[in-house]
Amino acid sequence: MVTVVTHVVLREGEEPGWDAGFLERVDGAKEQRGWLGVQLCIPLGAMNERVVIGTWQTRADWEAWHATDGFQRTRVAMDGSEAERRGEWWHEVVVDERR
Repeated sequence: MVTVVTHVVLREGEEPGWDAGFLERVDGAKEQRGWLGVQLCIPLGAMNERVVIGTWQTRADWEAWHATDGFQRTRVAMDGSEAERRGEWWHEVVVDERR
């Protein structure tokens, strides 16, 4: 199991459109092989930033999702809302405990 953490900075006023596109992506991801879960976070004090924490069975599953028509369709709109992509970090999940 792997987790990818992505941090983006959005252009002022673009947050609602980006968030809507993200929710559309999540709907598509739920149908993908290997998808386990996702969190969308807004850092305290930085309302125009987003941190995405996605968990997949394998990185190959995540990459296959990025190649889907649904993902590519949202990419056009969402990428235009981003002022900056600060990074993407991959992690091997050792413990995943939830309530």
